[in-house]
Amino acid sequence: MWRWLLSLAVAGLGSLVWAQPPDAAWQALAQGRAVLMVRHATAPGFGDPPGYRLDDCSTQRNLNDVGRGEARRWGELLRRQGIERARVFSSRWCRARETAELMGLGPVNALPALDSFVDDRSREAVQTAELRRHLANLEPGPPVVLVAHQVNITALTGGWARSGEGLILALPLAEPPQVLARIPPP
Repeated sequence: MWRWLLSLAVAGLGSLVWAQPPDAAWQALAQGRAVLMVRHATAPGFGDPPGYRLDDCSTQRNLNDVGRGEARRWGELLRRQGIERARVFSSRWCRARETAELMGLGPVNALPALDSFVDDRSREAVQTAELRRHLANLEPGPPVVLVAHQVNITALTGGWARSGEGLILALPLAEPPQVLARIPPP
């Protein structure tokens, strides 16, 4: 009953909120019937300093110790759910890439469709369409983990995620995507 009431309270977010994600969502992720989209772990501040460069992490907003712990705990949580290895795709921003690497689930593949467009909103539609194409063309294989930014999550799902929060999204993606579970930062 409390879960139902809580879901009503956050209906504007377009998904249910669970204290513990349901087993069915984890199962869908493990079986390739869903993907996990995570907002990068805690990196204090908003956006990036003027003049930042993707090839120089010292010019960007980066994870702090809290964020690094969240990222490691994501890997631990996924392993507890039986996901030892994953196909991991990340934004090219250092805070997203570091989040993905610290999960320890396998090689991290840069996916520009997951890059932040907070500085150039004109890229939103093109990048979101490219992300949808990428997910639609995934070959069967290990589970998929995406590490992105708030703007990407909002563009794709219409909802919000705090730093380090994850959403398990049903495949194939609907319009809007079906959120099977929201997972708070571990």
